[in-house]
Order: sequence, then C-alpha cells, then structure tokens
Amino acid sequence: MPEAIIFILVVVVVIIFSVIMSFIPLRLWISAAAAGVNVSFFSLIGMRLRRVRPDRIINPMIKGTKAGLDISVNQLESHWLSGGKVDNVVDALIAAHRANLDLSFERAAAIDLAGRNVFEAVSMSVTPKIIETPWISAVAKDGIEVKVIARVTVRANIARLVGGAGEETIIARIGEGIVTTVGSSDTHKMVLENPDSISQCVLGKGLDLGTAFEILSIDIADIDIGRNIGAHLQIEQAEADKQIAQAKAEERRALAIAAEQEMKAHVQEMRAKVVEAESLVPTAIAEALRSGNIGVLDYYNMENKRADIQLKDNLAKMNLEVGIRGSKKDDNN
Repeated sequence: MPEAIIFILVVVVVIIFSVIMSFIPLRLWISAAAAGVNVSFFSLIGMRLRRVRPDRIINPMIKGTKAGLDISVNQLESHWLSGGKVDNVVDALIAAHRANLDLSFERAAAIDLAGRNVFEAVSMSVTPKIIETPWISAVAKDGIEVKVIARVTVRANIARLVGGAGEETIIARIGEGIVTTVGSSDTHKMVLENPDSISQCVLGKGLDLGTAFEILSIDIADIDIGRNIGAHLQIEQAEADKQIAQAKAEERRALAIAAEQEMKAHVQEMRAKVVEAESLVPTAIAEALRSGNIGVLDYYNMENKRADIQLKDNLAKMNLEVGIRGSKKDDNN
C-alpha cells in the first residue's frame, strides 16, 4: 500500500513538473542565461500570461545583445504587443550599428509600425538602390516626340521614412522633370546631342523633397525618337478645319437653295397676280367701251402700241442672242 501511494505521488509530481515546464520555457531561459541576457522566470511567466510568445522576444534579445545593442526585454515585448516585427527591427538595428548609422530603437520601431521594411531601408541607406523608369514620352518645341528611360540612384533617408513618399512618387517626379526639360528644348536634336542636360536639369529640381529617399544621381539609360507629334497635330487641325469649311459651305448652299425656292415661289405668286390682272383687262375694256369712257379708235391705238412693244421686245431678244453667238465664235477663234 505505501508503494502505491509513493507511485501516485511520483506521477503527480511528474505531471506538475511537466505542466510547469510547458508553461515556463526552461530551455529558452538557459539559452538566455548562457548568452548573458538577464531575464527571470517571472518575466517568462508574465509573457505567457500576456499571451506573448517568449521565443519571439528572447531570441531577438539574444541576437541583439551578442551584437552589442542596448535594448531591453520590455522594449521588445512592447513593440511585439503593438503589432510590430521584433526580429526585423533588431536586424535593422544590428545593420545600422555595424554601418555606424544613427538609428535608435524608438525610430526603428516607429518605421516598422508605419508599414515600412526597416531592415530594407537600413540596407538601402548603406547600399543605394537603382530605380529604372518606364519609357517617358516628351515633345520638344519642334513637335518631335522624344522617348527617354532614366535610371535613378536613391538612398533611403532614415529621418524621412515615416510619412515620406515612396518609389512611385520618385518615378512620377522624374517623368515630370523629363517632360519639362525636353519640352523647353527648341529642337529634339539638342536633346539628342546633350542627353546629360536632362539629368542635370532634373537633378537640380530637388525632386526628393518630401520623399523617403535621397536622389544621388539620374542617368539617361536610353533615348529614342518617336512620332512627329507637331505634324500629326497640324494634320488633324487641317482635317478639322476642312470639315468645318465643308459644313459652312453646306450651310450656305442650303441657305441659297432655300432663298432660290423662296424667290421662285414669289415669282410664281407675282405671275399668278399678273395673270389674274390680265384676265380682268378684257372685262375692264368692255366696261369702258360700254360706258363710253374710251372709243373704238382708242382701243385700236392701244392694241397697236402693245403690238409695237412686243415687236421691240422680240427684236431685242434676237439681237441679244446674235451677240452672244458672235462672242462665242470669237472666243473659239
């Protein structure tokens, strides 16, 4: 009976010890102590209670201590609880310490929490990065399109990483500067002869202001000639002017046709009135003869005068036709 009790007690002790060991990372504590990191059991227990993985704090702490960094467990744990990447921040601090860069833990943590890759930023501060722009199209004053590819060498500016613009802003500003520089050139030949003038002009504009980078150099990687934009625009303008002129001519033609139709209608109306008036003449003459206002001799004299007028009109028309035919013969000869 006592042996059974002893066995049960041993099992209980083993279970309790296993639970404690699973709650307290003994192996991690031994690694920290061997590396000279002063961390107590109560700190590890507190991490468990705060739902912090101790290995995510202790391993970077060991790495930073071995590299000579002055950081504390509370700083790393606070950054981890804020949603930061502790290991990435420690790697960035080690890289900055080796490169003699002035980077504190608070600034590195702020950069990391801002969504930037702080280790990549420190690496870019040590080793500049080359950004290549796509084909940028610009037009000189002579209307010739010039296409340019530029390579921009940048270095990360640690002080402006938080709140500074990214690579897209750098590329957009470089494109704007190239378009402005080429557009101010009198001819495209000037751009081809002095491509370095583009980089010098763009570099002098301070395009890295407000960005997370510092522009070191701008080099023209490739330059090519495109279309004759000026001639193309002139052709389009001429075509547009032609269409406008045709539309105006069509409008004038329509107005002329309308005026002609209106004139024809007016002439027909006048002829109708003349016919109507002529139809009343015999009646008026008969009434005048009956009333004695005119005599028979007056009537015959009036008819004779009308006949003379018609004869003169016919002779005039004949003379006109003969003159026209004679002038045509002279022109043919």
